[in-house]
Amino acid sequence: MKFIPKKPRDGINVSDVHPLMEAGTLIVGLTAIFIVIALALVFIIEVALYFVPAETEARLFSDWMPDDLVTVSPADERLLQTQLLVDRLASHWAESPYEFRVEIDDSELSNAMALPGGLIIVTQGLLDQVESENELAFVLGHELGHFRNRDHLRALGRGIVLSLFFAVVTGNDVAGIGIKATDITLRGFSREQESRADEFGLAIVHSQYGHVNEAARLFERWDEDSANVREILTYLSTHPQPGDRVDRLRRIADRDGWNTDGEITALNW
Repeated sequence: MKFIPKKPRDGINVSDVHPLMEAGTLIVGLTAIFIVIALALVFIIEVALYFVPAETEARLFSDWMPDDLVTVSPADERLLQTQLLVDRLASHWAESPYEFRVEIDDSELSNAMALPGGLIIVTQGLLDQVESENELAFVLGHELGHFRNRDHLRALGRGIVLSLFFAVVTGNDVAGIGIKATDITLRGFSREQESRADEFGLAIVHSQYGHVNEAARLFERWDEDSANVREILTYLSTHPQPGDRVDRLRRIADRDGWNTDGEITALNW
């Protein structure tokens, strides 16, 4: 049989798929790969950090501060009193490996967070919202609960991954990025982690005052007052819903037979 060569069809080197469709497929595929790699890195780093002894963590981060944090003056009376309150609350956690440090973020938004090494950040906005030491004690006790359960290491792992990711995307030196406080707050603790931190915090409040009266009053006000939408949304970015939280705290107090009546301690500023 004689072979008769034929001319190739027109456009044989041109894809039948529209270029925009090909570009979209490529972008989606690369995005999916980046997400899978990022999630894998987060998991690996979180697992690795979990096995770092708390004493080692406390030593490594003893003087660490987020480089984007703007703090109030060291002479601010609220800073002194909040540090003293944390010290009193932490005394009820005898085996704590941390020397807790308090810093007040010069921000009008309401928030509090637990960061590596025993650093507790409280914003001016939150201090403006609390009306008694008991309210503030529970907020601080909750953050101590995250240290007790080492939940804050999830934040550290995510911060590292985000720093690496942005270094790759922007082409900057990894060492020059650091771990930003805004990265760390993207932690999204699970309901179980938040519940355990709440339970630990409420137990410390009970140990300190002999009752849990008005420990959750700040969240009750937020649940009742829609005018505090900004404060609620800011705090919700890293904490549970106020209404659900109050109900859960009441159930914990009832379960453990903790006194819900008692003298309220005024703030010292």
